Amino acid sequence: MELTNLTIAQIHQGLIKKDFSASELCKTFLDKIKEKNKEIFAFLQVCEDLALSKAKEIDDMILAGYEIPLLAGVPSAIKDNILVENIPCTAGSKILEDYIAPYDARVVKKLKDQGVVILGKTNLDEFAMGSSTENSAFGPTRNPLDLTRVPGGSSGGSAAAVAARLSVFTLGSDTGGSIRQPSSFCGVVGLKPTYGAVSRYGLIAFASSLDQIGPIAKTVEDCQIVFNAIKGKDEMDSTSVEVSKIENYRSKRRASSSPPLRRSVIENLCIGVPKEYFVKGINPEVERVIKLAIKKYEEMGAYIKEISLPHTEYALPCYAVISCPEASANLARYDAIKYGEIKNKKLKIKSLFDYYLIARGEGFGAEVRRRIMLGTYALSAGYYEAYYLRAQKIRTLIKNDFERAFKEVDLIFAPVSPFLPFKIGERINDPLSMYLSDIYTVSVNLVGFPALSLPIGKAAPLQNGGDGLPVGLQIIGKPFEEDKILEIGKLYASN
Repeated sequence: MELTNLTIAQIHQGLIKKDFSASELCKTFLDKIKEKNKEIFAFLQVCEDLALSKAKEIDDMILAGYEIPLLAGVPSAIKDNILVENIPCTAGSKILEDYIAPYDARVVKKLKDQGVVILGKTNLDEFAMGSSTENSAFGPTRNPLDLTRVPGGSSGGSAAAVAARLSVFTLGSDTGGSIRQPSSFCGVVGLKPTYGAVSRYGLIAFASSLDQIGPIAKTVEDCQIVFNAIKGKDEMDSTSVEVSKIENYRSKRRASSSPPLRRSVIENLCIGVPKEYFVKGINPEVERVIKLAIKKYEEMGAYIKEISLPHTEYALPCYAVISCPEASANLARYDAIKYGEIKNKKLKIKSLFDYYLIARGEGFGAEVRRRIMLGTYALSAGYYEAYYLRAQKIRTLIKNDFERAFKEVDLIFAPVSPFLPFKIGERINDPLSMYLSDIYTVSVNLVGFPALSLPIGKAAPLQNGGDGLPVGLQIIGKPFEEDKILEIGKLYASN
């Protein structure tokens, strides 16, 4: 039995039946991390003592005859912008290199309460700003399926850890596609929940109106289990929503949905396919694999309908003009006084301004500095109305597009990325080309809806063929209808 290939349910059954212990399982994963992490670099920190201690605790509970939760003893990893008490949390940045988290993020506390074993913290683009995990101050993560290629970003370490079987599941954060795009590139499942469905307390903020924590796993079932464990209202996050209110919202939406679901989850389901997502620029192989998946759902009984999201072309610039000012405001606190320190002690500092200039210039990478400058400019006097305020108005138009579409359809199917995983170094010096990675994902963050990245097959790179690289289908749902998109995702694997 290859323990690292087991699902959450299989692990639970194995522990109950005493086929293996939580400690044996934990050691197996830790050994694999020691073997593989040097070449993949999915982990920034490995918490061996914490993991083994928790695994032993679960073993003791089983030996004492206690019932254990479904997630008890399951090895996991946490993106390194989510706080785990007494463990370093760098956000992939030099400015937080020595920062130790003083408390647990709410999602981490919920997982700990379930008995989850935390193996370590995963690599990411600095402050979650990037689409390739090349922007990490500590080095890039490599795609386990092809070590010459990126795993996507910014949750590239989290997706790579799952794909390489270094963790059963991981947590990531998604501001403009940072769970879905790396999940697609690594051939795993990633869920970006509805804004407010999961608490952001303990997440190092990038853009507060867009950020959302979500799970990455091998299977849709595992993703659903983890999501159900971390969702819900948190008094420390005013944007989070009561589970009861989510259920009421779902009931109302189901009562007014058209067409109704009958007999099975797929029969009479109306799936919208935005024509704006299949235009010049998409890799032909990606388009082919996505359309084959859509055809498969049609054969299962779904009704496929072409829809229009007319303001799609404005989504990426709108996202940039909203996210960069929010990043500028959120990152103002990192001044090497409250967090970090200037490493070069030989520098002569004449004023507080000099200190800030040196600290932030030394502590932040190029991409973070770029976004801070863009954001500060967009918020400055005389430009706020021209840029930030105007972008918020466009955001409303984009949301209106989705709401109109969901009056006609139950779900929206689209690609996650317009292209396949690209080579390391291929786009790092061309920011505009890099930003195009998120062209199909940022709209979902702007409107706050849930979306799933579902691996649906492989497409060979156009240059050399071979075994092919993974392609992800993006399944977008109505607010708080995560269960529906997850159930639809499960059907693909079972048919």
